[in-house]
Amino acid sequence: MAPDILVQLAILVLTLSIFYAIHKFPKQSFNNIRTKNQFKAQAHRHFIQGAHLLSRARSTSNRATSLSLAKDAVNLADQALSLQPKDATTLILKGLALDLMGHKSAALKCVDQALTFPAVKTLSDKERGDALFTRAELRMAVNRRRRVDSAVADLVEAVRLSEDNGKAFCLLGQCFVIKGMRDEARNAFERALRIEPGLVEARQGLLDLDSVS
Repeated sequence: MAPDILVQLAILVLTLSIFYAIHKFPKQSFNNIRTKNQFKAQAHRHFIQGAHLLSRARSTSNRATSLSLAKDAVNLADQALSLQPKDATTLILKGLALDLMGHKSAALKCVDQALTFPAVKTLSDKERGDALFTRAELRMAVNRRRRVDSAVADLVEAVRLSEDNGKAFCLLGQCFVIKGMRDEARNAFERALRIEPGLVEARQGLLDLDSVS
């Protein structure tokens, strides 16, 4: 009799365990998804606020105000990254704000992270092209001579992904000038002016090439 009771108890325990698992695990999964979505929404709010502050920082002529707004944008980007550490657009936002504050190396590091797997997977082709252009600008600002080759590589890919980026073509032309590639520089400047006829740097680049022909 005792063995039968033990078997029945074992079956009862197993049944209750299965019942608990069926009802508990989906609830846990739902809670995890809900928490993840809450983090994502909160991170997005921080990003939007930071982007707004960066826009204001860029538009003001008051240097102190610009630096203060850029610093606040960095803080909001950090809050967003604490919730979504691999979000490429937030990393780029932080990099742009740091650049405005004059922290070129730190800005370059942020954009590097945005263009590294897995963060880069969250960017569209155009966004990736724009990010590559930004990284090329920062590389040239940090060390023009030593980083020109890596900047050219970024810019070639940038204009492939975002063909309407006149500033990227212009910077590519300037890089070609540094490398002594005059024909390639001329083509890049001309392409930049076809996209943005008012681009002063590209027009000046062509004038400089003509002056030493």
